[in-house]
Amino acid sequence: MTPATTLARPSGPMLRPVRAAADLVHDARERERAGCIPEAIECYEAAIAQAERNGEQTILAEALRRLGVLRHQRDECEAARRLCQRSYEVACQAGHDLLAAEAVNTLGVMLLREGSLAEARETFLRALERGGNAKALSARVDQNLGILANIQGELEEAMSRYQDSLEAYQSLGDEHGCALAYHNLGMVSADRELFEDADRYFGQSLEIAQKTDDVYLQGLCLMNQAEVLIARQRFEDARRNGEAALALFDQLGTRGLKADAYRVIGVVYRETGRPVLAESRLRSAIELAVAKGSVLSEAEASRELALVYQAMGRNQEALALLNTAHRLFNRLDARVDLVNVDGKVAALEGTYLAVVREWGQSIESSDSYTFGHCGRVADNAVAVAQALGLDETEITTIRLGAYLHDVGKVRVPHEILNKPGRLTNEEFDIIKMHPVWGMELLAQVEFPWDLKPIIRWHHEKYDGSGYPDRLMGDEIPLSAQIVGIADVYDALTTTRSYRGAMSAEQAVSEITRCRASWSPGVYQAFMRAVGQPALAVDRELAA
Repeated sequence: MTPATTLARPSGPMLRPVRAAADLVHDARERERAGCIPEAIECYEAAIAQAERNGEQTILAEALRRLGVLRHQRDECEAARRLCQRSYEVACQAGHDLLAAEAVNTLGVMLLREGSLAEARETFLRALERGGNAKALSARVDQNLGILANIQGELEEAMSRYQDSLEAYQSLGDEHGCALAYHNLGMVSADRELFEDADRYFGQSLEIAQKTDDVYLQGLCLMNQAEVLIARQRFEDARRNGEAALALFDQLGTRGLKADAYRVIGVVYRETGRPVLAESRLRSAIELAVAKGSVLSEAEASRELALVYQAMGRNQEALALLNTAHRLFNRLDARVDLVNVDGKVAALEGTYLAVVREWGQSIESSDSYTFGHCGRVADNAVAVAQALGLDETEITTIRLGAYLHDVGKVRVPHEILNKPGRLTNEEFDIIKMHPVWGMELLAQVEFPWDLKPIIRWHHEKYDGSGYPDRLMGDEIPLSAQIVGIADVYDALTTTRSYRGAMSAEQAVSEITRCRASWSPGVYQAFMRAVGQPALAVDRELAA
């Protein structure tokens, strides 16, 4: 969701339209609210020129700041910051602390929107210090500090700051400030999954934004409310909101927000079973996010498009997009742009696991004998990995690799996979190609985890008698050995087209006989985690 950051509105005696420059600022603000951005920019530029000629420093400072806001909304970030810095300098020269504080607050908003969270916090606190006891400024900065807390996942602090700000705006009779507070209360309520509350807050904000002709805030309300409507499964209402927001952002020329609106519309189409339209809208979202350089928007749109491809059975493309999203979220983490990125990565990894699991199951679905094989191999492999004391990243690698270890079997003819009798040498040679074919299928996918060794080498043996590369000893990655021993155990204990299932005792005995196929450590961990517990269960059932 996109927050409504809080800037000063041109009000009070310093902007009363008594001089030509003040008139121009007033006209510019009216055009800005109506979404006529090019005309508003012209008016602010004219006001700046006139104020410079007349030496009207307070009006000059405000016109510079407001022009900076519009430039930033149009993704002209460097120009926007220069205008804001100049506004601050003019206000300081005029000895106007409140105007200087407003410029600092606006600069903080720009830093916040660009993801520089620590610097934004320091800037907001500077604004409070510079502004003294000005209640309106304090209310605005409280809003912005609330947004910062919201982004960082500190939802209780965010809610408290928004409520305090709302009360201050109400006491001041500042209707537009109340609209911003309602909007941001809607955001934090949505993050807390209080969707009815969020819907109500967005509705209250939208009503005021429409009454005051604030096009930018209207767009934010419509788009963020659309996300809540999706959560409440009111998809047609969400689509109408998303389309209306997109039209407003197009009018304003804000590419980043257009990307977010396209993403919301794409999700609606996906959830209502229209994958072609969903793909189109989400592709547009990604292209706009890339053009703007918005890492977060690109990551979120990539994740949503991956789910479209998953539903369409386009698993390789789904994984490629999930990998892109994972890389982008980690870029955010590395730049400390988003402190709460861990929650987003955890949710993304859950999606990744679901796609991989579903693909593994789809490979097995044509064979009733092996259905569920990948899931059982994954569970047992994870148990062995835990017995070996591997870390969470290594365990995730093993789980995902286990789900995909047999992906190459899609190229093995059905009659060979399900042949009831002994395979010929030629047929077995085809079977032995499935690790190589699996690698070929996934050659273009850059995984966040090192899955490819598992896929290629899970049939290698420690004594060098395995396939496809006849690796020996520790040449075989530990992850491949772990999935390999779990794979053999499941094959032995399930019914196949060519033989019946072995008991746990028989299977453990066979693995012990072939223990030279794995390192001593892997064999012993398997026995602790899988073999001995399975034997104990068999004995209990026999008793």
